[in-house]
Amino acid sequence: MSTLKVAVLQTTLVWQDCQANLAQLTAQLADVEQVDLIVLPEMFSTGFSMDSSQVAEPEPGEALLWLKQQAALYQAAITGSVAVRTAENHRVNRLYFVTPDGAVQFYDKRHLFRMAGEHHAYQAGQQRVIVNYRGWRILLQVCYDLRFPVFSRNKNDYDAMIYVANWPAPRSRAWWVLLQARAIENQAYVFGCNRVGQDGNGMQYAGDSLIVDYLGKPIAELAADEAGVLYATADLKALHAFREKFPAALDADHFNLVER
Repeated sequence: MSTLKVAVLQTTLVWQDCQANLAQLTAQLADVEQVDLIVLPEMFSTGFSMDSSQVAEPEPGEALLWLKQQAALYQAAITGSVAVRTAENHRVNRLYFVTPDGAVQFYDKRHLFRMAGEHHAYQAGQQRVIVNYRGWRILLQVCYDLRFPVFSRNKNDYDAMIYVANWPAPRSRAWWVLLQARAIENQAYVFGCNRVGQDGNGMQYAGDSLIVDYLGKPIAELAADEAGVLYATADLKALHAFREKFPAALDADHFNLVER
């Protein structure tokens, strides 16, 4: 499939209330155009809560069941992160990627935001995850991961990146600039989804959701502080043509990440 139509849902979130958030998102999705992929914010069912003992759902849980229902209903993949309690009783910030046939893949957030104590409330993931969907190879990333380019470096193994976030308004410029930087340095599309509104800790979120092409050019964006849906169509043939014309990856430094 050469093109991929994406809908990024920039929304408010109800603090630590899964059922209220799922009801709100269900109503919002009813008005979304037919697309191939729907992107929701980080911790879309609870907000960015560090009370993991209260908000983390078992696997599989209510939010995952809802994702499966929406993927089947709209015949589109849907992705967003959820606080999850694993079978081993670990709590993780898990980005689910669910396809219309009910298949589930996931990535556990690698870089935990220590300034909010996330590293105390959740366990860091270890694996870099790329999903294959309708001919596209898509790297899954969550919020603070955006600040660590080595982890997301393209090894000619993906075509697009997803960043879901609860990225606070005071650092909006970093969000905006780094999404474009990741697109440029990796010659890949970037789909960035951030929430709006205020959370239970009084933190304000400006949104600034953004879809960026492989040149680093924003091709769709949402105004700050406004809930809404962002649409864009990514073109795989155009991406491949640009990489052939400007093969910067051939001059990249080769490295392997080593755990310490």
